[in-house]
Amino acid sequence: MITADTLRRFAPRIADPAKHAAALEAARTTSSVTTARRLCHFLGQVYVETAGFTAMEENLNYRNPERLDAIFSAVHGVDDARDLIAQGPEAIANRVYANRLGNGDEESGDGWLYRGSGYKQLTGRANYRSIGATISMDIENEPELARDPEAAAKVAFEFWDSRGCSPLADAGDVDEITEQVNGAAKLGLAERRDATLRAMDIWE
Repeated sequence: MITADTLRRFAPRIADPAKHAAALEAARTTSSVTTARRLCHFLGQVYVETAGFTAMEENLNYRNPERLDAIFSAVHGVDDARDLIAQGPEAIANRVYANRLGNGDEESGDGWLYRGSGYKQLTGRANYRSIGATISMDIENEPELARDPEAAAKVAFEFWDSRGCSPLADAGDVDEITEQVNGAAKLGLAERRDATLRAMDIWE
């Protein structure tokens, strides 16, 4: 179902579509994504999570201190945000993900090690441990694997199945799928809906 050609048509800015297509198709065949409709919903979410298949890790390169302060409760005001931005993405990750999702404190470095990664932007040591065990890959101790297409594809489809997203795709429920993937904030909902519809022009 997923080929380099169809993936390139769907995500024109993708680099190395053959590598991504091979990884995703291999993982798909062991998942519940067995129909074109399910695949379209899956890829619609992945498109937004990876900025059009151009990024396999979370973009923490913030420039606007007001925005950084508004997004994360662990940032304490605009001056604090400005200081974190000056320190760079690693410092930002270690602050905003400290003591969350199974991570240690800010000094542990877990926030950076277990930052959002892969096709579904897996985040947090606990999630790396849990899904890693399910797919028989030790991504907790080798977190960089979560940013490699082969492992990331296995993670993404396992995450999709663990959240019961295929039945939601059958029902065409982009809103609920987005909540399962992204959380209650449903960030980028309109973009996810648009990407899903574009996928349907290719795969359905």
